[in-house]
Amino acid sequence: MTRPPAAELPPALLREFASVVGGAHVLTGDATAGYAVDWTGRFRGHAPAVLRPADTGQVAAVLSLCREAGVPVVPQGGNTGLAGGGIPGHGEVVLSVARLDRLAPVDADAGQVTAGAGVSLQQVSDAAGPGLDLGVLIASRGTATVGGAVATNAGGLRVLRYGSMRDQVRGVEAVLADGTVLSHLAGLVKDNTGYDYPGLLTGSEGTLAVITAARIQLVPRPAAPVTAVIGLGGPAEVHDLARAALRAVPGLLSAEFFTRAGLDVLAGHTGLVPPLPGPAFLLLEAAGPGAAADLAALAGDRPAAVGATAAERARLWAFRERMPEAAGFLGVPLKLDVSVPAARWVTLATGIGAVARAADPGAQVIVYGHVADGNLHVNLVPAAEADGRHEDAVFGFVASLGGSISAEHGIGALKARWLPLVRSAAERALFARIRAAFDPAGILNPYVLPR
Repeated sequence: MTRPPAAELPPALLREFASVVGGAHVLTGDATAGYAVDWTGRFRGHAPAVLRPADTGQVAAVLSLCREAGVPVVPQGGNTGLAGGGIPGHGEVVLSVARLDRLAPVDADAGQVTAGAGVSLQQVSDAAGPGLDLGVLIASRGTATVGGAVATNAGGLRVLRYGSMRDQVRGVEAVLADGTVLSHLAGLVKDNTGYDYPGLLTGSEGTLAVITAARIQLVPRPAAPVTAVIGLGGPAEVHDLARAALRAVPGLLSAEFFTRAGLDVLAGHTGLVPPLPGPAFLLLEAAGPGAAADLAALAGDRPAAVGATAAERARLWAFRERMPEAAGFLGVPLKLDVSVPAARWVTLATGIGAVARAADPGAQVIVYGHVADGNLHVNLVPAAEADGRHEDAVFGFVASLGGSISAEHGIGALKARWLPLVRSAAERALFARIRAAFDPAGILNPYVLPR
């Protein structure tokens, strides 16, 4: 039975942790502060200790000790999550995977690489070499880790071409709550030898096991990519042009949406100068022969900015990739990543502001998203008390459109209360049965996807 989290751990237990990971890697007191707050500043907690194991064996030993002592554990990667899933909100011990940073040589024949949970996504991309790349591209790639990306099934800017993180995972190594090590890292494309537990652990948010390494399928590195930003009249035009791009641009990699409202905030705080007139913008990136001509033909006589060099592309991408910062300049934001069926994306994008302000008239709302996969990021800075009214409004609207309250960031601490909106009682009961099978003592991230 998991005991209630304590403000401090028994000295004897701390000594046992130190005997496993080394005293320098058992952090207590002020040294834990950076591990107990998320990127937005909204989720804060307290960790009686932060443990930094160096390898899978140490992870197994630490979890075995925690289970025996009934101490709950929150696994943490790069701490770039936006739903509070990696924060010790109830006084849990933090198990940081930062030192699990081994990156094996690329298997050129398979086009795969095995990476430790603490390796950043950018490191994987850089190590892939000139001909290969990581299919998942997110703005926080320099800090976000393989373990966190697998545990949350990260999406990002190229989902329409390569899929989410689950589509890249060919195997995992993980440790169960009792210290049992599971390892399935051969990377076989065809392997029908039983349950696909790597697929199950992907997106499990640290509730079933601690992922220590992953076997990742790489993708061809885009050849001569071209980026275009097109000024449009609103979400309906954005959606229509993105759908046309899916049909007309064979090398399409990304289709991204942002607005003048978000750009104006960035311009006022970062000096970024909006590239074009218009209330809404569609960023498209494509690669391969004819990509520049395809994007130019698609844009037609609409206002557009096109970049082919690395510097030009980076300048245009900054308008989209820095959008997550915008709401933070206005206050402490609620970051609600949601998705709906593609046919209802325009209804979501055009209606969400009014829905949010009906719950809180003074709320400031900035939206952006990944057009072709139905995903919208709703960044909301409350004026009224953040007591759940904003989530009630936004998630209720999304559910009415047949959507999901979490497109990319997981359920975490932010969304657990609203899971019944989109998952039936039978489904939630199945989640609980799976969780109990993996972690009968209930020590792994106990307040995420609650039992």
